[in-house]
Amino acid sequence: MKQKLSKFIKSDSSGGIILIFVTLMALLIVNSPLSIYYDSFLHLHLGIRVGEYFLDKSLLHWINDGLMAIFFLMVGLEVKREIIDGSLSSLKAVALPAIAAVGGMLFPALVYVFFNFGDEEAMRGWAIPTATDIAFALGILSLLGNRVPVSLKVFLMALAIIDDLGAIVVIALFYTADLSVISIYFAFGTLFALLIFNYLGFSRKSLFLVVGLILWVSVLKSGVHATLAGVALAFTIPYRAKDHNGQAFSPLKEIEHGLHPWITFFILPLFAFVNAGIDMRTISIEEITGPVPMGIVLGLFFGKQFGVFALSWLAIKLNIATLPKGSTWMMLYGVSLLTGIGFTMSLFIDSLAFVDDTLFAYTDKLAILIGTFLSAVVGYLVLRFAISDIKVKD
Repeated sequence: MKQKLSKFIKSDSSGGIILIFVTLMALLIVNSPLSIYYDSFLHLHLGIRVGEYFLDKSLLHWINDGLMAIFFLMVGLEVKREIIDGSLSSLKAVALPAIAAVGGMLFPALVYVFFNFGDEEAMRGWAIPTATDIAFALGILSLLGNRVPVSLKVFLMALAIIDDLGAIVVIALFYTADLSVISIYFAFGTLFALLIFNYLGFSRKSLFLVVGLILWVSVLKSGVHATLAGVALAFTIPYRAKDHNGQAFSPLKEIEHGLHPWITFFILPLFAFVNAGIDMRTISIEEITGPVPMGIVLGLFFGKQFGVFALSWLAIKLNIATLPKGSTWMMLYGVSLLTGIGFTMSLFIDSLAFVDDTLFAYTDKLAILIGTFLSAVVGYLVLRFAISDIKVKD
């Protein structure tokens, strides 16, 4: 039993499986007499006081503004590592996933705008179908085992990372509240201090994390979304350093390695649990076929696959990039489908776009689950067919 548990934890698909489980659990609870306890759990208030300063937020906000900042810290660490020494370290390596990521953000947004143009409130959700859940997408791909070319996995990972960068830019530009100039100045001052620490060769991880906490509070108070503090902190953490004994090590890699299990098995599942609870008992067919949910479902399922595959095809045909080694066009199409797995990232952007969950009677969140489910199932089936087709020909 212990060996099976250890094998599951180390598996690439474990994160995706847990996300599916907690989502189903949230749906079951919300659509049962236990829903009152679920709602009370989300709106439980927790406060922290330090002298004159006081933070008081609901548990839902602590998770979305606090724990998700830690998730974005890991995203930032992954991006920095890949840029320095990974799949984003050269123009040749980054060309195909970068072009594909642009298509994967542009076309889903256009699909959503097509359905909702003219409705100012609904248009705030244009970025919801542009996101890709990297953990879930890679988890589905891993279900096919080593039959999938490594180059295709690298392509999906690089694309999803660039997609996350795009999401960060979108959040910074379009989903900010009224700005507090004093807090922004304080945040920039804290960020400057972190950059100085990096420049001077400081390597104590605790120093960066403690000052990073101050940065998070400053950004939270500024009106810019607090998760961006995680990304900013990540880019100040040294990639290479030496400890007090003169031994070389990577603070960035150590922090990333330490965060990974917490992100996979606690933060993302908890985020999914508190955001995927949709009361479907009152949702009608007319509501789920409304402009907002249709824009999200079709944006994720059709917009994503078309944007990623079409721009990838164009880049390869123009000799800007090459088809991932060992893969076929059908495999590339299957991966393009998997990029429509928006799930946690789409839910996160949805929580920023539509602060009032009842605005569209929860059909926006249900649409994310439907679009994600369709992309995951069809993407998996296409990839399985593509792999088996190669075996038959061989």
